[in-house]
Amino acid sequence: MSRLAHVASGPYTPPVAARELTALSADGTRLHVEVHGPERAPAVVLAHGWTCSTAFWAAQIRELSTDHRVIAYDQRGHGRTPASPACTTDALADDLEAVLTATLASGERAVIAGHSMGGMTVMAASGRPAFAAHAAAVLLCSTGSSRLVDESTVLPMKAGRVRTSLTRRILCSRLPLGPVTPLARRLLKYATMGPASAPGMVEACARIVHACPRAVRHAWSRVLGELDLDHGVREVRVPAEIVIGTADRLTPPVHARTLAAALPQCLGVTELPGVGHMTPIEAPGPVTERIRALVAAHVTAHQQVVSAEESA
Repeated sequence: MSRLAHVASGPYTPPVAARELTALSADGTRLHVEVHGPERAPAVVLAHGWTCSTAFWAAQIRELSTDHRVIAYDQRGHGRTPASPACTTDALADDLEAVLTATLASGERAVIAGHSMGGMTVMAASGRPAFAAHAAAVLLCSTGSSRLVDESTVLPMKAGRVRTSLTRRILCSRLPLGPVTPLARRLLKYATMGPASAPGMVEACARIVHACPRAVRHAWSRVLGELDLDHGVREVRVPAEIVIGTADRLTPPVHARTLAAALPQCLGVTELPGVGHMTPIEAPGPVTERIRALVAAHVTAHQQVVSAEESA
């Protein structure tokens, strides 16, 4: 999928990568990977969510790449990564492992930030060798580990079987999204963003989401509908922070509280008032700030200790 479908000018335009490469996943899937910023700078790895692409992280890439090496990749079937019949949480873990192995040197550690399905990717990969070798800390944005359909408040109804059933039908729909029209923007804003989201933010999100192929959207919706990564949360044995919007209807704040209680090294939960599910676009400053702080505390500080020990 060409990124020409995304915003082509203004603050939501995807930055041009310093270099691009292909990471080969365990089943042969060729993952599109972008590297931004100085080669020897502290590393950050960004994993986007369902129906999104590397373009979703435009604000974080632009700000962080001035003094960080920012690695972003397209999940299978999204952006420039081709679709694959394998749509499972194990495949997500395989893909993240492949990206870490292809972009980070032996012993090099990075902060891994995941939004929505990207956060679920982190949980799925938490027990993998490459994750243990390279993850210094993680940021989980607008995500959950299970009961996604049951807890969703996209439909303004009382929680229960009826709401769950109707929500599942909506999220797993095979219907095409079609062009980005005023009605499409209003629906997307209601379901995924906070009420005060600026028109430019809504437009950027709509163009990114509508660029996702219908078959890919449906295939991954089924995986998310049955998600159970509660065991993966407990395996995230590195410092972890959580960011959540208080107006998130897809992964409401109850998920953040559940994750915080289960994570072995939870550093805290940042709640963004009035922000919806698309936190990296809706609240670029706070998300970027949390990534920077994690890098400073768990990557840069670690490198300084190692350098001091080597020179002693």
